[in-house]
Amino acid sequence: MKRILFTIILFSTVAFTAFAQVDRNPLNPNYRVDEFGNVVDQHGNQLDPSMVPQDLDSANVEIKSLAPKLYMWTIDERLGNRKNIEVDTTHHHFQNSNLVEGYKGHFNHLGNLGSPRYNRLFFLRDQIDRPFFITPYSSFFFAPEEFKFANSNIPYTNLTYYKAGSKINGEERFKSYFSVNANKRFAFGFNIDYLYGRGYYHSQSTAFFNAGLFASYIGDKYQLHAMYNNFTLKMAENAGITDDKYITHPEDMAQGKNQYEPQNIPTNLDNTWNRNTNFYIYLNHKYNLGFHKESLTISENNDSTYHEEFIPVTSFIHTLKLDRNRRRYISRNEPEDFYPNTHINRTSNTSNDSTTYIGFKNTFAISLLEGFHKYAKSGLTAYISHKISKYDLMNKDSVTVDSYKENQVYFGGELARRQGKIFNYNVTAEVGVAGKAVGEFDVKGNLDFNFKLWNDTVNFVARGGVSRLLPNFYMRHYHSNHFYWDEGTDFSEMNNEITSKVEGELNISNWDTNIKAGIQNIKNYTYFNGLALPSQAGSNIQVVSASLNQNFKLGIFHLDNEVTWQNSSNNSVLPLPKLSLYHNLYIKTKLAKKVLSLELGGDVRYFSKYKGLAYTPAIQNFHLQNEESQVDIGGYPIVNVYANLHLKRTRFFVMFYHINQGSGNSNYFLTPHHPINPRLLKFGLSWNFYD
Repeated sequence: MKRILFTIILFSTVAFTAFAQVDRNPLNPNYRVDEFGNVVDQHGNQLDPSMVPQDLDSANVEIKSLAPKLYMWTIDERLGNRKNIEVDTTHHHFQNSNLVEGYKGHFNHLGNLGSPRYNRLFFLRDQIDRPFFITPYSSFFFAPEEFKFANSNIPYTNLTYYKAGSKINGEERFKSYFSVNANKRFAFGFNIDYLYGRGYYHSQSTAFFNAGLFASYIGDKYQLHAMYNNFTLKMAENAGITDDKYITHPEDMAQGKNQYEPQNIPTNLDNTWNRNTNFYIYLNHKYNLGFHKESLTISENNDSTYHEEFIPVTSFIHTLKLDRNRRRYISRNEPEDFYPNTHINRTSNTSNDSTTYIGFKNTFAISLLEGFHKYAKSGLTAYISHKISKYDLMNKDSVTVDSYKENQVYFGGELARRQGKIFNYNVTAEVGVAGKAVGEFDVKGNLDFNFKLWNDTVNFVARGGVSRLLPNFYMRHYHSNHFYWDEGTDFSEMNNEITSKVEGELNISNWDTNIKAGIQNIKNYTYFNGLALPSQAGSNIQVVSASLNQNFKLGIFHLDNEVTWQNSSNNSVLPLPKLSLYHNLYIKTKLAKKVLSLELGGDVRYFSKYKGLAYTPAIQNFHLQNEESQVDIGGYPIVNVYANLHLKRTRFFVMFYHINQGSGNSNYFLTPHHPINPRLLKFGLSWNFYD
């Protein structure tokens, strides 16, 4: 809490509140002024007009006033291509922005804020390359391609604070983001993310801290994106409660009481922690060759002037990434036979596992750019990348270290069209040519097509891909007190996982409709089995999925709906719920002379029963349940009620989380033997500052 207060004071000295002026943005036709005079997006969400995304080419934008103007973008990690994004200032779904289960409840987790998670919708599972033991913490750890760069004519600061529960069992999170421009091309800043969840159940808490620096330069010839981020994680692990009846049938376990308090429910482990420290340095820069030509500019008063414009033809690109991850697992007073095997410390019930990973990757590319000539309808890029990785694992003598080094060299290319008005496409292909990459390949493509239908704009997206990839190093090698891959079964000889996928998506804007459908085939599917050991499926597995997002509006009443159906051809290896639902019923109106936006409503998320993945602290990952003790999760709705308020640059919400606790079925588990938090009051505040 002291860190949070110090940061707030620090930021308060360099930023002050500025009030937005409602104004049309001619560069963004998707935005309009509603009947109340407020700037809104295509969905009717109120926007801060100063935060509407602008043209990404900041070098051609003249700043003529002190009115705040801000735009943001993300980049792809390999080549640094920019993607324009909206600045997150809308209040819709703000109440869900800090939920571990995600905006629409797609993630299964351990219950506590910041706990590990995975997506139960197979087609939405994370494909981003993260350090292995960090992968379950996607709600906190972000990769370079997920980071938001900013460019603004004046300094910009965002402060966001979340709070829930009491000092004993509550949770807090503080996030800050600061960006300032040295000139219209060069911007830099920092971000801070601090999270502390005390936990409602015994020996369950999380403490995360992330701090980073970033910079960008968007010039005519030279462009740069750089960042440094440091992540630390400490999580107290309890491996779940000893008996689910403490939740499902408390009257049978209360020993004369009405029920047990969550903190008093016995758990499988105490005095057990996972600690992760990670940092990465990322640099992408490119140099453009091209020519100059005269372009005509017409000002607001209809004055026409000619200016010289640089037209890039060819880009030379270099990307560098250095990352390091250290993981420790510390456990004392482990119950006898809780883990079936002990390999290192056989004389006591303690574990002190550690492993370290260091990776260094360089990518060099040359690109023939789209748009420099009327016949240049697409861009073509060729690249080569080299990655060297070093892994340190424990030895059985608990003193020496077993080191492994792996080299991977890839050739790749990209054919892309991004500036088309009707259709765009992107195709990337990568093949491994040296080291551990030999035999690997990855081909992906997508098509984005827009057309008119009954005075409406329809967007169709097709995605597909084929890949042959080696399982992660830690699926092939791992040494610890209770899990030792390199003893017994030779996991190092795992086969490449072969995947083929096709997916289509249809968006109808005026109907507020989104339809998705896809099929994926996997050969040599790699997973953790019921003993938390790596394994591969001997036969092909198919996953079929279809989803519908349909929103309705009648006056101030709104109903958002999402229905997803999916089917796995082998539920014993790849278990998935057949049905997942999300529904959000709310009213949306204006108060206080129509300057205060209000959303008042409730949402429910539900998925059908299935044998969801279990979690083991010693590997810090999810795995299949043991066949001898399998249980079903799901079949239980989670209901939240909330109020969202939005005034100029301030957003605020109050939420009663899990308000239906104690009514009907009490099987509120998203992971076997890990109940979610009971009924809980949450609130959050987000404030934008300009200086």
